[in-house]
Amino acid sequence: MSEQQAQQLIQQMQMLENHFAQLTQQQNSIISIIREANSAIHSINGTKTETESDGLVPIGMGVYVKSKIQSNDKVIINVGSGVAIEKDQDAAINWLESRLKELEVALQNVNSQRQQVSDNLEIGKQQMQSIMQKSQESQK
Repeated sequence: MSEQQAQQLIQQMQMLENHFAQLTQQQNSIISIIREANSAIHSINGTKTETESDGLVPIGMGVYVKSKIQSNDKVIINVGSGVAIEKDQDAAINWLESRLKELEVALQNVNSQRQQVSDNLEIGKQQMQSIMQKSQESQK
C-alpha cells in the first residue's frame, strides 16, 4: 500500500471517528428525551388520583416557584413550532407513548449506524496494523 493510500485510510478513519462521535451525541440526546417522556408519563399518572396537588413551576435559570395545581384533568402539550395544545390526561399519555415509540425506533436506527461505523473503524484499524507491520518488515 502506498503512502497516499495510507493517508487516505487515515482520513477515512478520522471521518468515521467524527461520525461515531456525532452518532453517540445523537444517542445520548434521544435517551435523554426518552427519560423525560417517561418522567412526564409518571408525573401525569401520579396526579390522576389527586384533585389538588402542589407543584413547582420553572421560571428560568434553575429557579422555581411553588404552586398549587387545582385542576389537573387537562395538560398542555408543546407540539413544536411554538404550538401548544390542551389534552386530557389519557390523551396526553397516549401522545407521549406514541412519541416514545418513535424515539425508540430512532434510537435503534442510531445504534445500528453506530455499530456499522464501529465495524468500519475496526476494519480500518486492522488495515493500519497490517500497513505498520509491512512497513516494519520492509525496513528490516
